Amino acid sequence: MDNNFNMVAKTLFGFEDLLAKELTQLGAQDVKTGVRNVSFVGDKGFMYKANLGLRTAIKILKPIHSFRVNNEKDLYDQIYKINWEQHLKPTGTLAVDATVHSHLFTHSLYIAQKTKDAVVDKFRDTSGERPNVDLKFPDLKINVHIDRNTCNVSLDSSGDSLHKRGYKIATNIAPINEVLAAGLVMLSGWDGQTNFMDPMCGSGTILAEAAMIACNIPPNLMRKEFAFERWQDWDVDLFEKIEESLLKKTRDFHHRIIGYDKSPSAVEKAKENIKNAQLEDFVEVRHEDFFKTQKAGDEKLHMVFNPPYGERLDIEMESFYKNIGDTLKQNYPGTDAWFITSNLDALKHVGLRPSRKIHLVNAKLEARLVKYEIYEGSKKGKYMD
Repeated sequence: MDNNFNMVAKTLFGFEDLLAKELTQLGAQDVKTGVRNVSFVGDKGFMYKANLGLRTAIKILKPIHSFRVNNEKDLYDQIYKINWEQHLKPTGTLAVDATVHSHLFTHSLYIAQKTKDAVVDKFRDTSGERPNVDLKFPDLKINVHIDRNTCNVSLDSSGDSLHKRGYKIATNIAPINEVLAAGLVMLSGWDGQTNFMDPMCGSGTILAEAAMIACNIPPNLMRKEFAFERWQDWDVDLFEKIEESLLKKTRDFHHRIIGYDKSPSAVEKAKENIKNAQLEDFVEVRHEDFFKTQKAGDEKLHMVFNPPYGERLDIEMESFYKNIGDTLKQNYPGTDAWFITSNLDALKHVGLRPSRKIHLVNAKLEARLVKYEIYEGSKKGKYMD
């Protein structure tokens, strides 16, 4: 127990409960949800496991110091006090990432600069040497978060955002973030027990995340690097043991995952990404216009997609969303269809009543994840069976 410490996993708005559930299932202790974050307790091995295995986390931070701050001098003095030699060699490299929600400080870049100065000055004063800044591949990435007059200093164990899984080499005009894609599939309740479809699959992100969920494949196996691999206490044997234990928990999948897109270039990109993720055995991508398709077979179908919003792709919104509703109603009986949109007006044109609406934020845009249940025959018939 002595080796346990506090950590914070950051996530997207609306995914906090999903992430808390993931953490609990992985074995985290003392799990508590916040806004866009979940705090928990674990040891170094669990920190490795969280980075490898969490689908809805963007970063895993290890808090090392918290203090009240009223001015720049407070910030500098408190940062200077930290025993940085524990975390970094005098000849190492660092980067500072700051977020600020405070009337006292308004510029996050300035806070990052001030933090860097304090760390560098501390090394110079104690050892005569100073670490350099390396924004791309630092030995230590420091995260500073100021909320009103509370400052939390953490070590960033992830480095690049965890949505960068490593399998996506080709993207489309309006690609969906991997963490958002995984969260949508999880919020939709899909458990790998039915066929799955993304009828507007773009570069295939939702398909890849759905396949990894179905097979319980850890999402971040293909990442080139995590920030903790440059830490002084990096334990490669422990990391490999954790990786192996996660891989033992993968499972078989006996249904189909299908993606359609009407753009030939999107289909090529999706196929490339699925191949790169080594998921070709589970996912089929076809060049089809969803509005000209119909459901194959009588099996239950689970659909999750991200239709164009009109933000980055030019479409005629009313007729496009009406077509979505018509195609679902006429051609896809026995389907649970979920999609996300930031165009809340467009939902009025679908012509179907959603059975669920979940409030999310997608790239700073207010969004809704909506569910339409398309029954076999009429809804009335469904309840008379």
